[in-house]
Amino acid sequence: MATARFKDNAPLDVITIGRCSVDLYGQQTGSRLEDIASFAKSVGGCPANIAIGTARLGLKSALVTRVGDEQMGNFVREQMEREGVDTRGIVVDQERLTALVILSVENDKTFPLIFYRENCADMALCEDDIDEDFIRSSKAVLVSGTHFSKPGPDAAQRKAMRIARENGGKVIFDIDYRPNLWGLAGHRAGEERYIASDKVSAHLKTVLPQCDLIVGTEEEVLIASGESDLLSALRTIRSLSDATIVLKRGPMGCIVYEGEITDNLEDGIVGKGFPIEVYNVLGAGDSFMSGLLSGWLKGRDWKDAATRANACGAFAVSRLLCSPEIPTAEELEFFLRNGSKEHALRKDEALNHVHWATTRRKEIPLLMALAIDHRSQLVSVADELNVPHQRINAFKRLAVSAAARVAEGREGYGMLIDERFGREAFFDAAKKNFSWIGRPVELPGSRPLRYEFSQDIGSQLVEWPVDHCIKALCFYHPDDPAALKAEQQEKLRSLYEAARKVGRELLVEIIAGKNGPLNDTTISTAIAELYALGIKPDWWKLEPQASPAAWKNIEAVIEAHDPWCRGIVLLGLEAPAAELEKAFRATLASPMVKGFAVGRTIFAHAARQWLSGQMTDEQAIADMAARFGELTAAWLKTRGL
Repeated sequence: MATARFKDNAPLDVITIGRCSVDLYGQQTGSRLEDIASFAKSVGGCPANIAIGTARLGLKSALVTRVGDEQMGNFVREQMEREGVDTRGIVVDQERLTALVILSVENDKTFPLIFYRENCADMALCEDDIDEDFIRSSKAVLVSGTHFSKPGPDAAQRKAMRIARENGGKVIFDIDYRPNLWGLAGHRAGEERYIASDKVSAHLKTVLPQCDLIVGTEEEVLIASGESDLLSALRTIRSLSDATIVLKRGPMGCIVYEGEITDNLEDGIVGKGFPIEVYNVLGAGDSFMSGLLSGWLKGRDWKDAATRANACGAFAVSRLLCSPEIPTAEELEFFLRNGSKEHALRKDEALNHVHWATTRRKEIPLLMALAIDHRSQLVSVADELNVPHQRINAFKRLAVSAAARVAEGREGYGMLIDERFGREAFFDAAKKNFSWIGRPVELPGSRPLRYEFSQDIGSQLVEWPVDHCIKALCFYHPDDPAALKAEQQEKLRSLYEAARKVGRELLVEIIAGKNGPLNDTTISTAIAELYALGIKPDWWKLEPQASPAAWKNIEAVIEAHDPWCRGIVLLGLEAPAAELEKAFRATLASPMVKGFAVGRTIFAHAARQWLSGQMTDEQAIADMAARFGELTAAWLKTRGL
């Protein structure tokens, strides 16, 4: 079997062209679309999904499409950038809206779907949107069936195909048949996958000769060929094209046909299959294609590429959404190496954690945060000074200004702000381009741990911005009484489950020194006990340790249980700045310590002076900015930054 030859030194592996929408997925499964109450938003559309999927799997991908000049179009472009997709080919259409799709899972065979695509942006793609130099820069271009349904996008795709072939690039055809997007079914028939049409078949047949790889389901192969049985369909396609044909067969995997189509349909290359529970078939083909291309374009043989494709398809059918569910390279390799004990992959905690950890919104290798989430301490000062508690809100807004003055929009700066006194401060912080914003959920000083507003924590988290990190302070010591320890562990486990359910990052702050002795194994033992319960926070926030050995023990436990942990931030406990600088230097023994989140060392003096009327707003901001700036400079100096 010959290995495909690709252009040498092409900057891009694949450019996908065509359909791009925002998907609104019903979050209630087993329900009619009419009864859906809430929706999850994601990027959708076959080529858009594949651009994301291939980027996640290690290819250099790009998307050529159109989006509207509005918030949904912004969302698409920003999400593509987060995923590492080249966005130079995304045209912003000033006249049309970004396409929308509303869909749900009624049962394992019924997936109601409504396309909002009347005069939408992506279907206005035209030849002028195809840049010849851009197309030449890729090993391959992927075109999709839907975009041959209208003259403008049809011409655009054919232009891209011609440029690719003339310059040694490969052409991939995802048949991607949606009958109602060809005008063959009504609006309510969005989930319909096959309606025979001589007109559509005749049109698609003109595409086949210019392709190097043709991929479709059994129904899509029928429509592309105009035949009524599968064997005849494959032979007709082969008579028109020398392309490799990949037949997708749902739970049976796929068959790859490189040459002659024999009388035996099984006479092809078959990859390993992965029988799992079917939860949602929408998006499975795009995940499959992503896996297939990640193998083919990297020079793997077809059996290996087909196996990877089948595995990626298995991930998608076992989860709810489309592009967000496509695995990353690390996740796919983890699955191929370890498999899963779960028939329903979405219930596999190990896989879910790898998926979560490798699809976070952005990397945060450095974090220097001003913590102003203190409540009881500031209430005590206000009461002592006979100042209304409402004044605390205004002071926290000054703290945001102070942190922003130091950060100056640079990466690596953040804030901890509480919901009780920080509502307006949150609004201010959202405009300051901080790398990280955290907010506490614990009732201040509670031991055993309690949540501040309601013990039903999950219902609160849904209202939070997606990039706000949950912070939970737990006064936890390995020598705590068994009953207390069990109660706190259960509370943290429920918080972890809620965080994962609603897609928010979690920081667990452990303070042990106030309730027992600290030695070189105290914190590492506490962390190990929580990991043993399946709790894997994105961040740990820890008090300064007595020795480099203590930090090494902590790091060893984290590495053993969760190599995808973002890292550790150091807390301050109102220590003087000079003492904190010493603690900063001590953490050099542990590269996993990424920064600090310090509060009272920075704001305590200004809070008392401002609340008592002895400082103006500007003086308070300047005082906090000076102290925060001193700490950030000390941290950066220890890291040689």
